[in-house]
Amino acid sequence: MKNTLFILACFIMALASCGSPESNSTSTTATTETTAAASATTEKHPGEKLIATSDCIGCHNKVTKVIGPTYEEIAAKYTLNDATVEQLSKKIIEGGKGVWGEVPMTPHANLSQDDAKEMVRYILSLKK
Repeated sequence: MKNTLFILACFIMALASCGSPESNSTSTTATTETTAAASATTEKHPGEKLIATSDCIGCHNKVTKVIGPTYEEIAAKYTLNDATVEQLSKKIIEGGKGVWGEVPMTPHANLSQDDAKEMVRYILSLKK
């Protein structure tokens, strides 16, 4: 009796694992579409990638105040336009103090103007 149940169970398992080709291709398509949608929503802004590889995180965070203002505080204070992007990218490269308190922001002279602008565009895109 045990042998018969074992063989029957194996037979059922074999049938269950051998689905029709249509169901397998549908499953694969759905998985591919889900993966593509997930990667599209997790694609990082170029400025966010630049910030992640710089020393910005030592003083700034997206939502939590560290030493300097959060990125969300900066976005709330400034409007996203060409003049602001130019002004703030210059501030990143040259450094400065006084706008957010007495602690100075160190200069980032080795950062290109284009990279600094991309960082600013990302930060200002966080405006709520």
